[in-house]
Amino acid sequence: MNFPLLGALVNTGTVILGSLIGLLLRKGISKRISDSVMMAMSLCVAWIGITGAIKGNNTIVIILSTLVGALIGEAIDIDRYVNRLGKKIEEKVGEGHGSVSQGFVSATLLFCVGSMTILGALESGLTGNHKTQLAKALLDFVSSMIYASSFGVGVVFAAGSVLVIQGSITLMATWLEPLLSAAVITEMTAVGSIFIVGLALNMMGVTKFKLMNYIPAIFLPILFCPLYDYIVGLF
Repeated sequence: MNFPLLGALVNTGTVILGSLIGLLLRKGISKRISDSVMMAMSLCVAWIGITGAIKGNNTIVIILSTLVGALIGEAIDIDRYVNRLGKKIEEKVGEGHGSVSQGFVSATLLFCVGSMTILGALESGLTGNHKTQLAKALLDFVSSMIYASSFGVGVVFAAGSVLVIQGSITLMATWLEPLLSAAVITEMTAVGSIFIVGLALNMMGVTKFKLMNYIPAIFLPILFCPLYDYIVGLF
């Protein structure tokens, strides 16, 4: 019997396991080495974001999605609620000020924004094939080790985000499939990848983007791609 959430559960487990290993490694790593590893990770995250962003084909859809998504996110102030959750977790575990929320938000963005998250979850829900999600689980295992060794325990709790987001997409795959053409997925990936670049800049200390407030933008190509095609078809 096929179990559609298998991929999401495995991915959640690898993030937890990788994070716990990273926390153990953290105790034996000096601040100098930890900072160097974080800078190296920042460059890798930037590369992931840039390579994903340049795959976008429709600049207008990307710009509109980003602008409108930012307005929606700021109006709701998603970042405030997510950071508030991180702070509550922080109070429970007794971690130093700011570290849990930073690790939780940064890891959630890295693990949950991207083409492998969307495509893998849809593939699991529609076909029962978990190959993409299992490959992502392996990548997230390595990333969570590095992240947890630098950010701390907040990365462990990002596993909950992985389960909720990937699991939701998997369970809703039947309803989402008609809306997610190849073009829509491409632009969703491009928009999400732009924010991965923003995450890298935040990690480097160059910027302080409230990246959670941009999350709605990732889903707006579902609306703007067919709208753009309709308008172009009128001329």
